[in-house]
Amino acid sequence: MELFTKTLFLCLALALTNGAPAQPQDAAVDDAALPDRCAGIEFDAITPDEKGNILYFKGSHLWRGFHGPAQPSNKYFKELDDNHNTGHVDAAFRMHNTGNKDDHIYIFRDDKVFNYYNHTLADGYPKKIREDFPGVPTHLDAAVECPKGECITDLVLFFKGNDVHIYDNATKTVKTKTWSHLPVCTSATRWLEHYYCFHGHNFTRFNPVSGEVSSGYPKDARRYFMTCPNFGHGGHYKIRKCSEAKIDAITTDDAGKRYIFAGPIYMRLDTHRDGLHAFPITRAWKDVTNGVDAVFSYTNKIYLIKGDQVYIYNTAVHYTLIEGYPKTLKEELGIEGHVDAAFVCPNEHTVHVIQGETMRAVDLTATPRAVTQVLPMSLTGIDAALCSEEGINVFKGSQFYKYESPRTLALSRIAPVPQNITKAMIGCEE
Repeated sequence: MELFTKTLFLCLALALTNGAPAQPQDAAVDDAALPDRCAGIEFDAITPDEKGNILYFKGSHLWRGFHGPAQPSNKYFKELDDNHNTGHVDAAFRMHNTGNKDDHIYIFRDDKVFNYYNHTLADGYPKKIREDFPGVPTHLDAAVECPKGECITDLVLFFKGNDVHIYDNATKTVKTKTWSHLPVCTSATRWLEHYYCFHGHNFTRFNPVSGEVSSGYPKDARRYFMTCPNFGHGGHYKIRKCSEAKIDAITTDDAGKRYIFAGPIYMRLDTHRDGLHAFPITRAWKDVTNGVDAVFSYTNKIYLIKGDQVYIYNTAVHYTLIEGYPKTLKEELGIEGHVDAAFVCPNEHTVHVIQGETMRAVDLTATPRAVTQVLPMSLTGIDAALCSEEGINVFKGSQFYKYESPRTLALSRIAPVPQNITKAMIGCEE
């Protein structure tokens, strides 16, 4: 599957997470001498922070997120400036939490390693690299973590030239391989289960176990990982204000990943630590264009409803459309007419379909599927709905309403006090 389309970077602008709570603010630095990431420069290091914001390092500066001006690195990592603002970075990565430990960012420079959490240097740092990562060389080119499941065990890949030094976190041992077929990486990062080597203004996707390069690479990072004028499409897109936000559909799959659909894009939230990421709908659901009306998840499958058609995708095999689909609403769910929203509550086998002033319950275990209950609703004009262990959120425009259960949603004559959609929920601008 093609990883990105040329419209991805405009969608990424929608998905910026909350800024870090450190004292420095993201004010623009008015300095014409600042590096311009759209000028084709080489990044020294790339890593997500504890909240999923991507940090791009270059010289003594960094960028936070996919657009905006460069800022001094010491604004966030002050200990890097021990040489009169020449705090360059060789490599950086985020170590995922184990047990009750917090995620930490490791930054490498020359023969030293800095360990940060929430922009605060951990006690005892900086250290010599050999103290924390015995066997790993100094003056690195790049580094990226590979967690267990994507690699055989929890590893960190350290790059220097064409050599990759594979560090085992559990045994504290290093194996060195030569991946001459991979470009020399000046930075590397992991993003949504994929691994990228950056070289010049290009990037190459690779397998973290074999080093195998994916077909179709290298690609220009300015078309995908940042908002640059005259690259890709929609570079002048403005993030919608939360007060003007509107979503079309929302669901959470069996793995806990949340999907939010709005117009031609969908946003995916794996965990809050990885941030909210946005893509064109056709990236994963290539058979569906121009938005959806409703969506729900059931038994490792995601049901997309558009018009009178139902598309069912298997999430366990990279969103593969089930053979024989799409089918009509009548064939699949035993209903007809426009669907405003649909949801399935955890550990249940009933999909609740909202159509105007009516909510219909459909038994998903029945063959053929048929409506088992029809209830009138007092709340109308619903855009989307999501059921979780905490209850049901019903979205209407830029607000949402909380209900305890499908029954209270249907039978309540007075709507609860509405709450406003927030930036953390869908990446809008507050």
